Amino acid sequence: MSVTIELACRKVNVTKLIDINSLPGFLQQPVEVGRARQPPVRPGEQLMSGFLEGELPVFDIDEMADHLLEQGVSTPPSELHGCLCGLLAAGGAPEAEAGLAGLNQALDLDLHGELAAQLMELYAVTALSLQDDEFDFLPLLPDDSSELHERTIALAAWCRGFLAGYARAVAMTGRQQDSVAADSGEILRDLAIIAQAELDEEAEEEESENSYAELVEYIRVAALNTYMDTGLAGAADQVMRPGERQLH
Repeated sequence: MSVTIELACRKVNVTKLIDINSLPGFLQQPVEVGRARQPPVRPGEQLMSGFLEGELPVFDIDEMADHLLEQGVSTPPSELHGCLCGLLAAGGAPEAEAGLAGLNQALDLDLHGELAAQLMELYAVTALSLQDDEFDFLPLLPDDSSELHERTIALAAWCRGFLAGYARAVAMTGRQQDSVAADSGEILRDLAIIAQAELDEEAEEEESENSYAELVEYIRVAALNTYMDTGLAGAADQVMRPGERQLH
């Protein structure tokens, strides 16, 4: 079955639809999802200062995949990044150690060593990019040299990770489900659909590439909007009341 979702005044085909009625009620609020909004004044603007200074590092998705294999972890890097984004977007604790703990709990992992350090750094960098006034945030996905099939799998995995991280942060912060902004509820429903996306082998290559590019842009803007709705307020709360609502 296929479904279309609205994206920047265009429609994008997703080739597999999940049962929306099976989602929690707070994910079923109808609302129009728009482009990324201008951020408000950011609470704790130097939230991640002291952890990173100077130019932000670039993360190699293939290198991360190798580290995962070394630890016997089958979870793809894109799903890990999606989970970190979901934790932040739901107002999870900003500290890198809390991000790693939330990731391990959300995806039932036990990451350690060099990979754990790399993911803590990725969490901090992701927090900075979500706060950036230039909206430079990008989901961690394979580059265009990879086969479209592989990129589509990674895209779906990123969305699954985001939903897992978001749900974990909501549970750990004690936020009530009905406090989730309406915009975020609709976005989460869309991400749940995209998490089931598969490549349509019968579609024209150009059409498939265009659809993929639009979906990548959609999840990029979706992460920014969700963070603006919930993550900034949650981060401010963590700064103002340290020791409360921490991920364990």
